[in-house]
Amino acid sequence: MFHRFQSAHIWRLIALSALMIGSGIQSSVAVSAEDAAPVVSPNILLITADNLGFGDLPCYNPASKIKAPHLGRLAKSGAKLTSFYTASPTCTVSRACLLTGRIPQRHGLDYQLPGLDGNYGEGLSQGETLIPEILKTPKPAYATACFGKWNIGFANGSRPTERGFDEFVGHASGNMDYYTHNYNGKHDLYEGTKELHREGEHCTDLFADAAIDFIRRQSPKEQPWFVYLPFNAPHFPNARNKAPGEPNEWQAPDWAFKTYGMSPDERDPVKRYRAVVTALDAAIGRVLKSLDDLKIADDTLVFFYSDNGAFRLGRTGLDVGSNDPLRSGGVTCWEGGLRVVAMARWPKKIPAGITISEPCWSPDLLMTFATLTHAKLPADVVLDGKNILPVLTDHAKSPHESFYFRYRNHAALRKGNWKIVRENPKRSWQLFDLQSDPRESQNLADEKPQVVQELQSELKRWERSF
Repeated sequence: MFHRFQSAHIWRLIALSALMIGSGIQSSVAVSAEDAAPVVSPNILLITADNLGFGDLPCYNPASKIKAPHLGRLAKSGAKLTSFYTASPTCTVSRACLLTGRIPQRHGLDYQLPGLDGNYGEGLSQGETLIPEILKTPKPAYATACFGKWNIGFANGSRPTERGFDEFVGHASGNMDYYTHNYNGKHDLYEGTKELHREGEHCTDLFADAAIDFIRRQSPKEQPWFVYLPFNAPHFPNARNKAPGEPNEWQAPDWAFKTYGMSPDERDPVKRYRAVVTALDAAIGRVLKSLDDLKIADDTLVFFYSDNGAFRLGRTGLDVGSNDPLRSGGVTCWEGGLRVVAMARWPKKIPAGITISEPCWSPDLLMTFATLTHAKLPADVVLDGKNILPVLTDHAKSPHESFYFRYRNHAALRKGNWKIVRENPKRSWQLFDLQSDPRESQNLADEKPQVVQELQSELKRWERSF
């Protein structure tokens, strides 16, 4: 039984005002509730996958052999975003960007947390304000919970229940074993700040069950809720999490293999990976069904996306996810590392079955949730996200002029349909037209030097701001 938090129901009338957001980079301001029309604040369910490829799901790539019917239905019942970006192509950094609404160069966590020392250290600065803390400012405050992968620091003061979440069931690290819940030789599953022993349970189901339990306990009461559900799947297996002699292979429940007519003893890593994604899809389906069962689906904003693209580093048996038709993958600033699958559903507001090609990115979610709930934003903090609710609900254009990316030696900037990329500061910028060439296969830098210069100037404008 998970820790019981006394919270209350989803509905209550509160005020909502339009957040005035100018173009470019700006400092945040507190949202005022006065003189705004009363509306209903929805529950918010934010689901992330871990390293899911852009081409893994059939609803994005019809050639995919992965069975993911629940995510397919989610896309059909809401909006499928085809130009949604993560602010960083690696797990730790992307999560810090999501929760702060800020790019790495502002919040400071611009590297993957290494090993036990990194994952159990401070990680993201404790001075940063996270989404759940912001959602405590409306009246009534949101009940908040996190179930899954944390990966941004687990020292005292850095843990989820010390950063705005009322409840937490999950792991500190980036890639624990799915069944033993070990990371680099350490047991790594927690409820709140205390170890939780549920060995033998597939973590995908464990996290889904925890979310369903929390959601059920909020109804029928008078407080909206926010659930952050960052699944560990389908992150590749880590040999350091295994016992001596244990194979380092993709892990899924037996039923997921049988869905493909396979034995759980199947050795082909590509086929095993399909079972992992199918198990993830089924878990998400169960969470979504709980909303239907409680008759709150219409009043819940669901947003799903992958923290970054599948890794394509040439490692045998590990780099099996697909980012087709995009180039490369995780830890790079090519489209395969940054452009990710994303879906949004809110039946009362978001039309069903639409495809949105306007570019948006993960820092937008904090600003969107704050605007939607009439929450107060931290003063004197530069936020890089913007309210994308009009994009989701009213066919509005992207509110962004450009998007800036940098990880290790890689850097990129997208402006309109143009993108410049370089893999090393010593190399020249390459230029691509993403509308006609999403594969980034035709470098147009020599043909259009003026466009390269324009995007370089925009990139420097970003860099002068931090």
